[in-house]
Order: sequence, then C-alpha cells, then structure tokens
Amino acid sequence: MSPAGRLFGTDGVRGVAGQELDAELALRLGAATTAIAGGRGVRVLVLRDTRESGEMLEAAFAAGVATAGGEALLGGVLPTPAAPLLLKSHGLELAAVISASHNPYADNGIKVFGADGLKLADELEEAVERRLSERPRGTAIGRIRTLHGCLEDYLRLLEERFANRPAQGRRIVLDCANGATYKAAPLAFERLGATVGTIGCQPDGRNINAGCGSTAPGRLQEAVVGGGWELGFAFDGDGDRVVAVDGRGELLDGDELLALIATYLRERGELGGGVAVTVMSNFGLIRYLEGLEIEVAQTPVGDRNVLAELIGRGWRIGGEQSGHLIDLSFNGCGDGIATALLALEALAGGELRAGSWFRRLPQLLENVAVADKEAALASPAVREAVERAEALLQGRGRVLVRPSGTESVVRVMVEAEEEGVARQALGALAAALREGNQARA
Repeated sequence: MSPAGRLFGTDGVRGVAGQELDAELALRLGAATTAIAGGRGVRVLVLRDTRESGEMLEAAFAAGVATAGGEALLGGVLPTPAAPLLLKSHGLELAAVISASHNPYADNGIKVFGADGLKLADELEEAVERRLSERPRGTAIGRIRTLHGCLEDYLRLLEERFANRPAQGRRIVLDCANGATYKAAPLAFERLGATVGTIGCQPDGRNINAGCGSTAPGRLQEAVVGGGWELGFAFDGDGDRVVAVDGRGELLDGDELLALIATYLRERGELGGGVAVTVMSNFGLIRYLEGLEIEVAQTPVGDRNVLAELIGRGWRIGGEQSGHLIDLSFNGCGDGIATALLALEALAGGELRAGSWFRRLPQLLENVAVADKEAALASPAVREAVERAEALLQGRGRVLVRPSGTESVVRVMVEAEEEGVARQALGALAAALREGNQARA
C-alpha cells in the first residue's frame, strides 16, 4: 500500500506475490483497467519479467482483460521499456508489465501504460481503484492470445534509433540481473557490433536481482577487470535502470551517466532545455551541470516525478542516481539498454572513466526497515535526530529521510564534504529510526 493509502504506489501495484498481490487482485486489476479504457475491444499488451510468480499473475491479469471484453496480447519476457514502444508501434490501447523491478524474487508488481506510452496518470489509477470493488462480470467475453515477434520488434526499434552503431568494435560485459533483459540486451549489443560477455543471463525464477544486476554490481566489476574488458553495463530486473563499470572496475551510477549524456547532447545542440534530477542526485552533478549553464530542476524521488518535470518543461533528458534515465526523444520511461547505447554514442569510441565529469560529494545511504513508515517519520526522536544531523553538517551538506514507495523501509541519505561527518550523521539517524521501530514493535 502506498503512503497515501492507495493501492497504486510510485511505480504501479507491488507486494509479495501470492499475498498482497495474488491472482484475484491481478484479475480484478486486469478487468478494471480494461473497463476504464473502454471495455469491449480494448487491446492490452502484457509483458513480464522472469519471476516464478510472473506466469500466474500474467494469466490472471489477462483473464481480467478478457472478462471485461478486451483482448490480452501476451508478449512474454521483455524489459519494461519495450511496453510503451510496442504499444505505440502496434497502435494498442494499454500495456501492462508484470514486474517488481529491482526487488527480490518473492515480490511482484503490475504497472500499466496508457495509449500515449506513459504510465497511467493519478486520476486514472484512482478510477481503477474505485472500480476494483465491483465484481468482474463477463457480459462480452474477450480473448487471450500470444503476440509473436515482440522481442524482434523491440530490437528493431533499438537498431533504428542507434543506426550509427555506437557499440561497434567494443568489448562489453552485460549483467542482466537474471531478469527481463537476459535475451534482449546481449542481442541488441551484438547486432550493433559489440563483442559481448554476459552475467546474470540464466534466470530460474528465483535468482532475479540476487547478487547481480544494477543493485549488486560487484560481479560485473570483477568480470570487467579480470577479463580485460573495456567496460560493462548492469541492468535491473525489469531493464529500466542501468549502471556502468569502466575498464578499471570503477562504478558509474546514473548521475555520472547523466553528466556524460547531457554534456554530449549540449555540445551537439540537442539537449532540448535543461536536465531534471531528483533530490537524491549528488550535489556534485548539480554543480557540474550549472557550471555548463545547463538549467537543473530537482524533483522528489521517483521516475514518475522526473517524467512529469520533463513533460511540464518540454525538456528531453532527466534521471535518477539509481540509473533510471529518461530520454523523451525515444521513450516515455527509463530504458536501460537505450541509455547504455546512448552513453556509448556520447563516448564516440573514447574511454569510459569514472569521475571524469564532476567531483562527487561523499554520499551515504541506508535503508532502515520499519513497521510503519509514516509513524517513523512523525516520531519526535527522528525529527530531533534530523535537526542534530543538519546542525552537524553546518550548511555544507544535505540530509534526506523519506519513505520508500515500494518497500517497508525508510531511506536515509546524508551528503557532506567529508565522509566521516556524513557517516556520523547517518549512524545517528538510522539509530533513531531503529529505536523508534523497536519501541512500536
């Protein structure tokens, strides 16, 4: 459940598969979204990642679509960003992705895209939730069928966008997190001229994001250095995020990739305005962009907020430190494969090196598990800990304490000129949250 009490959170509906998100809820969501979109004749593309619960939820959601008179088109395992691209290229009304992104395999989720290729607006999500209380009844039963060729269609769109073949001659390792990119990413890079090594391309339903992918890039770093590869990219479970590793094995997160890409687009006169980042972006990135006279807009955490800022300002590029970057000239959501290829395009055959674009301020993050996120943030002890941390930083850093939109954790970030000071402040904040959580347990 989202902080506001809605079923939809910051990125669709998520929960433990078979518990918070079971087949009955998936069926009702399929029926409700189809009915809201018009019911009979509505065509809904359904994609999923590699979680063992994906087939169950796919079948249930598709049944809901058919119950409402729609036509469910099953596209199989594909990255989330394939959904809006295929939806628009096939002229469909809706697309749904069964995935919990970077979360562990036991979780799953459902996110829905409208005919415009964007995730459903808040008011449409609210309309879907209101309709969930109605029992789905099939007065005009629809159909469920397989939509063949979806992988090839997605690859063709990538090849058309990157016809200049920025991966040509590159030696690259790809970590696909045992997730939705395990087929698409290696094929895309090979077809665009790269020699490819792979990690995390043997999904078994339970190993998605497990010690691999963008949230655990250690194996990729070791593989790049140990094998003498030029660089590597790591995707998350559903393929909308990417981080990079240079030839020395050093990590480049979304902030550094955004700096590289924004610099490149500015030099070509193709930036299309400023850059949207979130409050989690390193202050070093903001300084760097402003030094290039690039306007920067900061948003709350979440790709939905970045996207809204880009659309509202008519800008092209924005993203999150997590590696979720949006290029509106190609797609309406983050696309890890496209971001990686755009980074290679920006390098123009040059070397990828961490730390080349800006000086990063020490930034420490910790996720603190809590029973009640809102109660934890409202605690006087936590508020006092935040005030003490801000006083410790003396205006030369930042403190951010926020609830996760997808997990039962409070995310704590401290940024300071000196790592020791940041570590001290972070420790005090995390301790206050844990003590409060134990007191309520």
